Amino acid sequence: MRIGEFQFRPRLVPSLLLLLPIPLFVSLGIWQLDRAAEKRELSETRTARGAQQVLEVVAVIDDPEPLRHRHVRVRGAYEPKDQVYIENRREGARVGFHVVTPLRLEGADLRLLVNRGWVAADAGNEPPAAPAPAGSVEVTGVVDVPSPPAIVLHGGRESARAWGKRWPYLTVDLFQATVDYPVQPFVLLLDPADPTGFTRNWPVEPPKEGMHLGYAIQWLAFAAIALGFYVRLSFAREGARE
Repeated sequence: MRIGEFQFRPRLVPSLLLLLPIPLFVSLGIWQLDRAAEKRELSETRTARGAQQVLEVVAVIDDPEPLRHRHVRVRGAYEPKDQVYIENRREGARVGFHVVTPLRLEGADLRLLVNRGWVAADAGNEPPAAPAPAGSVEVTGVVDVPSPPAIVLHGGRESARAWGKRWPYLTVDLFQATVDYPVQPFVLLLDPADPTGFTRNWPVEPPKEGMHLGYAIQWLAFAAIALGFYVRLSFAREGARE
């Protein structure tokens, strides 16, 4: 290809250094655009489900995903003997525990894990007493499906049986491994107005759509810059020496 007195003469080194990374940059940009779309969809889903009417849950839920972020109401009795404390949970600058108590659903041999909120650690960094009310209660909250952290140094069903009452993190599967009764496959984040709980400032993760869009623009810009340099280095004035 020729433009005026310049001839397009691709060379090996610029081709290897500049052309080969371009598909990678473009694919990373597209991936970030997909992530932005996922975050936007998640935010819309959370908003839509949060606006729905409170759902009464009385039976076993096979798939909790359609209920994630929904407000639900259950009736039953707390069973504090199997209560666990999730450690290293922060409330402002203070460190403490989340108190997770099984609730036996009314009229069923089925439990639901209720995160009743945050309590401060005592002077020895141990969980304080966190009594649960006796008798039948009606509780309302938001459905959460907890997952393990990205890096787990110690975990698994056998480890959970040895943790006792103080746990590094919570999943329903791990709790199920420590008890001999069925458990709903989600956790209820107790409503802040419910009198049976503790401090409850449940975090709502921002969608971060703009962050992913920014990364997408960055990667696509890298691709455009690499292409521009490649084109510039591949044109040579006719008659010029290589």
